[in-house]
Amino acid sequence: MKENVLDILIYLFENHLDDEGPEPDQATLQDELAEAGFEPQQIHKAFCWLEGLSDLEGISPSLPKHPAQAVRFFSDYERARLDMNCQGFLISMEELGILDAISRELVLDRIMALESDEIELDQVKWIVMLVLYNRPGQEAEFAWMENVVFQENENTVH
Repeated sequence: MKENVLDILIYLFENHLDDEGPEPDQATLQDELAEAGFEPQQIHKAFCWLEGLSDLEGISPSLPKHPAQAVRFFSDYERARLDMNCQGFLISMEELGILDAISRELVLDRIMALESDEIELDQVKWIVMLVLYNRPGQEAEFAWMENVVFQENENTVH
């Protein structure tokens, strides 16, 4: 099965992260993912991705707040991996108040951590949603983004 880290993260979100029940431990999840056909190396990378997000959450309160008029330019590396649609989407999410400056930087960091040469817009949307899910106080923004992701998925199925 040729799946990537984001496929595993989506699987975990759809099957566990949004559940009200008790969270299974990492070993149980790893076994379940292997049984679902995911490669051990990709499973390991997915858990590293989640740990990286958790580590960044720990330092985000100490990051400086950017004034509202500050402008964020994408680096050459970011532009090489994010096409104009992805860049525009991130900018619009910030303009709409779905992402603040810290959330935007967390999203960009997690996008770059995927180790993919090029990221598609639907992948960016999932990453935005996963980052917002993990940010305290961002419940309304997460719910809005969840609607965007799942409404779009329903539209592509029909």
